[in-house]
Amino acid sequence: MNEIAYSQNRVRIEQLLPEVALPDSRPGYDGYIVSPENLLPAAKAIKEELDYDYLSCVTGVDYIAEGLLEVVYHFYRSTGGGALVVKTQVERGENPVVPSLVSLYPGAELQEREVFDMYGIRFSGHPDLRRILMWQGFAGWPLRKDYAEPFFEEDVKPFKSRWPEGHVTRAEEHNPYHANVQYPQGFNPETWIPEGDEAIYKALRKLPGEGELVTDRMIVNLGPQHPSTHGVFRMVVALEGETVLGLKPVVGYLHRNHEKIGERNTFLGNMPFTDRLDYISSMSNNFGYALAVEKLMGISPTERAEYLRVIMAELTRIGSHLIAIGFLLNDLGAFFTPSLYSLEEREFILDIFEAVSGSRMMCNYFRFGGVSRDLPEGIYKKIKDLVFDRLPRKIDEIDKYLTRNEIVRIRCEGVGVLRPEEAIALSASGPVLRASGVPYDVRRADPYSIYERFDFDVAYGVHGDVYDRYLVRLGEIRQSIRILQQALETMPEGPILAGKPQHTVRVPAGEAYGRVEGPKGELGYYVVSNGKPNPYRYHVRPPSFINLTGLEAMARGGKVADAVVILGSIDIVLGEVDR
Repeated sequence: MNEIAYSQNRVRIEQLLPEVALPDSRPGYDGYIVSPENLLPAAKAIKEELDYDYLSCVTGVDYIAEGLLEVVYHFYRSTGGGALVVKTQVERGENPVVPSLVSLYPGAELQEREVFDMYGIRFSGHPDLRRILMWQGFAGWPLRKDYAEPFFEEDVKPFKSRWPEGHVTRAEEHNPYHANVQYPQGFNPETWIPEGDEAIYKALRKLPGEGELVTDRMIVNLGPQHPSTHGVFRMVVALEGETVLGLKPVVGYLHRNHEKIGERNTFLGNMPFTDRLDYISSMSNNFGYALAVEKLMGISPTERAEYLRVIMAELTRIGSHLIAIGFLLNDLGAFFTPSLYSLEEREFILDIFEAVSGSRMMCNYFRFGGVSRDLPEGIYKKIKDLVFDRLPRKIDEIDKYLTRNEIVRIRCEGVGVLRPEEAIALSASGPVLRASGVPYDVRRADPYSIYERFDFDVAYGVHGDVYDRYLVRLGEIRQSIRILQQALETMPEGPILAGKPQHTVRVPAGEAYGRVEGPKGELGYYVVSNGKPNPYRYHVRPPSFINLTGLEAMARGGKVADAVVILGSIDIVLGEVDR
């Protein structure tokens, strides 16, 4: 947001919410602080009077020294522009409560559940407040600063038997099986009965319509192992015959404490961890995190590095969309032939990543202020041949085979419809949002890096169905090729990194939110620094996770066989969902 627009916004907010929205006066911080009792009316005014109709990100922060828990909201306008940051604070304790915003912004549903799961903040008025990443019997709130993991946060090294008197021995020789396992107080794995399933089933049994027509109603579990996912995911579906009445996504099977690890690592040490979120889109993951930390540091990448970043990000987008298109056809029953067409082209992109970064998937390529390496000899020509020749021909070929295919159209048109107002309300992003007719692309709506220099169109749909999601991804591949062609022809010579090669970095105290238009949608990083070598708070806004908020709306009223196809059209990766 430019300075003039920012100042005008500030005046409007302070006029609209006098003595309610107080500017955050902490050095390095931005936005407004609103008390919990004023949060709902303030959010209503922000949405209806200021037109911030899109709630992008909700996260928690534990300021243990101040005795406070904070919830941070990033609001945007679906017409474009920068963020309005709003925070509310409650005292730490056993039962902190904040009003839920789900009634105003349905896209807050899964995000509020995550904050509850990690911090224990209860959102009053939430329609289905349960743990989401951790299992229902889990004790404690993992992202609170006083949460101590068994063994790993003791004063001495974990597995004490490995370091008796400083001598390394084999723990297996001294510890009986399970001796190093700790369970929460009162938990017995032998007698434990899962608590979560009944809560899900109860929520689905409340669906309306009972008694109108005597039919068989049932609740069916699809998963956790089934098509359309790169990982382990489960859908609990309420059915009337074969018609979907309701659906609850169940995630967390691959949860690995990504954000907790991110708060232990150094700022630079987090870069390779971002690779492992959407592991198909490593370069884009690096991009968003680099932007957030660069904002905190007050530095900018070099000119050549900006071009290299854009080139790698757009190649990533093409590779990701190729996989999404290929495997969508798998879900439709065209087993593996379309996928092989897609994977063949992606292999050429991975060859480039390997030559540039040393790795095909976990690239760890970006650095604060630039990138780690320049293009090696011969790779510029390989990229140019791919972008100017091979990829345009192959995309035309895929388009010819699939777009007018009768079976594809019958199975995709009118299936999984998400209306534009629903997509905005549910915080959808990426191809899911744009297929619904909302031409919102972060590269255009809130430009970053050097995207303003390139001529490209935002691909969007009309009907908001599975078919339009396919068309949008195909269109975005063509636009990425346009961007790549322009970048390759105008890329300057020069250094690839601002300053010296990095081993450690100094990051001033403050907060920053960096976001990019990743292949699957808006990927954001909310980072808080207290001036120490590692982030005080590290939060990921993952598009795969938040796009699942709209899964029920897309599937409701359709057939159970379509639920798998609809899920495939969202294009989730569980490394990003579960984190």
